[in-house]
Amino acid sequence: MNRVKVEIDGESGFCFGVVTAIRKAEEELSRSGSLYCLGDIVHNSDEVQRLCGKGLVTITHDELSRLHDVKVLLRAHGEPPSTYELARKNNIEIIDATCPVVLQLQKRIKKMADDTSRYPQIVIYGKEGHAEVNGLVGQTGDRAVVVQNESELDKIDFDKDIELYSQTTKSLTGFRQMIEEIERRKSPETTFRSYDTICRQVANRVEHLREFAAGHDLVLFVSGKKSSNGKFLFEECRRVNESTYLVSNASEIEPEWLRGKSSIGICGATSTPRWLMEQVRDRVDSLINQ
Repeated sequence: MNRVKVEIDGESGFCFGVVTAIRKAEEELSRSGSLYCLGDIVHNSDEVQRLCGKGLVTITHDELSRLHDVKVLLRAHGEPPSTYELARKNNIEIIDATCPVVLQLQKRIKKMADDTSRYPQIVIYGKEGHAEVNGLVGQTGDRAVVVQNESELDKIDFDKDIELYSQTTKSLTGFRQMIEEIERRKSPETTFRSYDTICRQVANRVEHLREFAAGHDLVLFVSGKKSSNGKFLFEECRRVNESTYLVSNASEIEPEWLRGKSSIGICGATSTPRWLMEQVRDRVDSLINQ
């Protein structure tokens, strides 16, 4: 058993947007000892709990409306204009950690929505209710149509011009399928434009993770249960390696998974901290060396 190879994927873990948000939170916490964050700073309960121990307080939008004269961090997912308006009204100082990729997409969608000379249907390929999507829809005055899969395309009027964007963390394959289906169903007179707004730091992980998963007898995919990116990447790993298990932390590892395995890979989502994957590795090491 001592010869079992245990490897952490070097490319897994926080994307730069999450890194920036956590750095900004820790800087403010080191100065003042407390800070509000609108929604979970990252979709990983273990990392949220770690930061809560430093003084970070997670709040909802309803709770934000009752706060005055405080500092509030906006996480990487971004927020709609209404959040900034409320902050100004309540004298709330915003620490803005919106991911630059998301911020650029927000500006792009707002520019299109404000173009009264065209006024097309703005369609967002994404998850209804996801924090990033809420922020994008807000740029359009809540006029945008959100579609997550082909079955939801009936929401679109195919006789009107269509502008298609994507949530930054969706899959390239899924986005291309949506484009093909809209092309097939739209009226011949309809103008249809699509914009690939998927973050490559996220999208490029797919092929790498497939190779990583295929190179091990067993894969432990570490991710919070709330992470959309985690669910997606976990399924991609499992496509190439059926011996892939989703765990939130080291306590969820079942010893029988490890029996007879000579190579164990540990990887995670863009919301998975490195320290959590290291804890999983340490737990695996202790189990195989018992």
